[in-house]
Amino acid sequence: MATIRDVARLAGVSVATVSHVINGTRPVAPETAARVWKAIKELDYHPNAVARSLRTRTTHAIGVVVSDITNPFFATLVRGAEDAAIESGYSIIVCNSDEDLQKEDLYVNILRRRRMDGLLIAPVRDGASPAVRELAQSGITFVFVDRKAKGIEADAVLSDNVRGAYLATKHLIERGHERIGIILGIKGATTTEERFRGYRKALEEHDLAVDERLVVYGGYRADGGQEALSGLLSLPDRPSAVFSTNNLMTLGALRELRQRCIKIPGEMAIVGFDELEWAELVEPPLTVVSQRPYEIGYRAVKLLLERIRNPDLELREIRVPVDLRIRGTT
Repeated sequence: MATIRDVARLAGVSVATVSHVINGTRPVAPETAARVWKAIKELDYHPNAVARSLRTRTTHAIGVVVSDITNPFFATLVRGAEDAAIESGYSIIVCNSDEDLQKEDLYVNILRRRRMDGLLIAPVRDGASPAVRELAQSGITFVFVDRKAKGIEADAVLSDNVRGAYLATKHLIERGHERIGIILGIKGATTTEERFRGYRKALEEHDLAVDERLVVYGGYRADGGQEALSGLLSLPDRPSAVFSTNNLMTLGALRELRQRCIKIPGEMAIVGFDELEWAELVEPPLTVVSQRPYEIGYRAVKLLLERIRNPDLELREIRVPVDLRIRGTT
């Protein structure tokens, strides 16, 4: 394997100059830098990342822990985080907690031992896992994405969940619906609580009471969404509309409506939360609250790196806007 000395010899410069070119630690004349990069390419030289991390006490790696990587929302969020990281000379390592506290504990501890420069975390439930709570005392920089952990002060990049749920519920009310079911995710999760808050706000503004029988939970899973809607449809005075607060639960709800041959929107109107590639392809096309997961991931990495460079900055919570896309299901 080629060494840094081989590169210096071929480029006709000192080892220190090669180091400055690679690490950007000192300005180097453009023609000199070009010779160094040409030598690096010809020799297929790869810097020793382990040795460099020991010397600089940085790894240029960011850990990302999401709660369900199979969900297109989180896959897109990770893509945004990856692009932002690469732009800044970092790589990312992605872990999937699968909405499981033990897995979350495991992966957070693994990433800490591997000396990540920082972490992005979408915490499970209310962020009660010991590993997440210990992060606040560990000195490791981290940013919450999509959800927050209760009782932990940290930077966060989140959707405007309250407004999104408010817009969806208000839209259904304006379409003449008064009995509106809501399928929520996981009890205790901040996304669940915020979306319920927006739903309740819209009802209250229109002098409609919250009927607890119309509030059900689907665990952010397709099967859970289907089961939740089945329960709503079994009520003697079932709702005329339903608001599903996550894309996978919306998929399950649509499956249940199809299996029961319930006409949309004639017999049941439905609004989902999260844009999906196929939302405009189903018949009728799906009305949704559209989030911006790519922007959440991208901005979270930028915020993380800014925090790493300047630990004394005030804590920030960035709320990424959402949009109501009205289509045929309402």
